[in-house]
Amino acid sequence: MAVRAAWKGYLKLSLVTCAVELFNATTQAEKVSFHVLNRKTGDRVRRVYLDAETGKEVDAEDQVKGYEVHKGEYVQVEPEEFEAVQIESNHTLNLDGFVSKDQIDPIYLDTPYYLAPADEVSEEAFVVIRDALADKKMAGMARLVLYNRERPVVIEPREPGMLLTTLRFDKLVRKPNEVFEGIDKVKINAEMTDIATNIIDRKRMKFDPSRFEDKYEDALLELIKAKKAGRKLPKAEPAERPSNVISLFDALKKSLAEEGSSGKKGAKPSTRRKPAARSRPAAHRRSSAKSRHRKSA
Repeated sequence: MAVRAAWKGYLKLSLVTCAVELFNATTQAEKVSFHVLNRKTGDRVRRVYLDAETGKEVDAEDQVKGYEVHKGEYVQVEPEEFEAVQIESNHTLNLDGFVSKDQIDPIYLDTPYYLAPADEVSEEAFVVIRDALADKKMAGMARLVLYNRERPVVIEPREPGMLLTTLRFDKLVRKPNEVFEGIDKVKINAEMTDIATNIIDRKRMKFDPSRFEDKYEDALLELIKAKKAGRKLPKAEPAERPSNVISLFDALKKSLAEEGSSGKKGAKPSTRRKPAARSRPAAHRRSSAKSRHRKSA
């Protein structure tokens, strides 16, 4: 099945313009999906819109978008009126600035799309813009009206075509201090960090998305097969909550030992100098004190 374009328009660099099409770079087609059913009849349930005052069903042709200007007072906007809102980013991706892609904080990256020339006539200009971006190792900044919303976007070379990624507005991104307040005040033992870095070194790998497995979806499919075959379903066991409450220091040492015995090759252990005995975790000191007390007794 041919991929349908999500948007059609023009890509513009100064006076150079070419017709382009935008395609979704990701798909949900392979995901397990469910319908809502009537438990009693097994029939599918359909969603309907009801008038909030009369309780009567509203037909599709009578549904219209409205913006609330005062409590209970709305301005209705028809589909053709949305189309009449004409700004440049409705139909043109104007490359009005350029940045290095690594300057963009990943938290601002939203949805990826493939950008391709719309026809043979546009291919030459498209390739010129793509190659110029690749030569300078830069990404172009533009704006785009998509699904009745203007969005900032970043455009970069991607194999024979280009990748366009919509960006989140700054006002929509929460600042870290709203969530991370107080964490920077935590003081930890340098030896524990040393052990944790050794574990990271031993588990180092190359990024390979083909290794990702949706285990939850696999389990859902097994559940569906079991129910279809009439097999008895296993009883769900409550998840055990992991904890470092006994001793974080001991948990780290045990983790490092298990990684070492797993046969995985990794970097050599860090040669960071160990701190003096007085900086050991309190739980470790108490354990040593009890041991000395038993010996003296």
